[in-house]
Amino acid sequence: MHRLASAVLVVQLAILVALAVAWASLALWYRLPASEFARGFAAGLFALFGIFTIAALFGPWRYKAILTFTAGFAFILVWWITIKPVEDASWAPDVARQVTGEFNGDLLTLTNVRDFEWHSSTDFIERWTTRTYDMSKLRTVDLFMSYWAGPEIAHVIFSFGFEGGEQLPWSVEVRRRVGGAFSPLADLFKSNPLVIIAADERDVVGVRSNFRGEDVQIYRLNVSPEQAGALLREYVADANALATTPLFYNSLTSNCTTTVVKMMRVVGGKVPFDWRLIVNGYLPEYAYDHGALDTSVPLAELRTVAHIDQRARADGLSPNFSMAIRVGVPSPAPQDPR
Repeated sequence: MHRLASAVLVVQLAILVALAVAWASLALWYRLPASEFARGFAAGLFALFGIFTIAALFGPWRYKAILTFTAGFAFILVWWITIKPVEDASWAPDVARQVTGEFNGDLLTLTNVRDFEWHSSTDFIERWTTRTYDMSKLRTVDLFMSYWAGPEIAHVIFSFGFEGGEQLPWSVEVRRRVGGAFSPLADLFKSNPLVIIAADERDVVGVRSNFRGEDVQIYRLNVSPEQAGALLREYVADANALATTPLFYNSLTSNCTTTVVKMMRVVGGKVPFDWRLIVNGYLPEYAYDHGALDTSVPLAELRTVAHIDQRARADGLSPNFSMAIRVGVPSPAPQDPR
């Protein structure tokens, strides 16, 4: 029994070392400030160090090997903690500015609201504006799902609707550099900062539906004006904090879905953990199961009418874009205004 317990312990240690080696090697490859050759050499060397440690666990040098590996891994962790997001860089134009907001009673003034005029996915007229919104006229929240990698993964955008038809969408994105691209694996390793964008729907939604070829869907949420206001205020608070203290985007822990989930929990919303919060392409099913969508209509029907691409392209990003993409989309029963 003693030998069996020792063998099980050694196997568990070997698995832990293998996981630590995989993480540390990728961290060195993606974040070591050196040439590609030097990064590859360092990552490979640490991988060999890990393989030697695992082999030594099954021999007489196991204690010395594990202590040496622990010291080496601790050194990597200390280095990792020192890596902070940069504040100034050659950012891609569409994520170059961080929105900030200020409340004066019921009036919300946002600075750096994006209002790009897109002619293709790479050709655009850049505009950043300052806009004021009356929180007492906030009525609705809509969920946009923009599928860019099959049915499992989507980009999430929440859009706040005001009396009179004005929409204010918010998008949590990767702050890429010029020429950079989104990489789910690289962005697990402090590759790019996080940025929160407030924009016009013709911009942040239209570029995805009309030019990037993404499958964009809209779902109207069952929320009260009070709940919508609390969530919008949390968006503004997070945006202001991000403008002061940059954070890294992380494909698992700090992305377009997890950030919104955190906000909803802060404002009192019940968001039980579910695998669909990770594989976020199934977020509409999650929202439907928890009563956040119009459950008087079958989910299959909501899914069918949710696709906006045909309506968006037919509209051509006109001033009536927000109205056009919502034609035929069921809305939950209206909530009483404040």
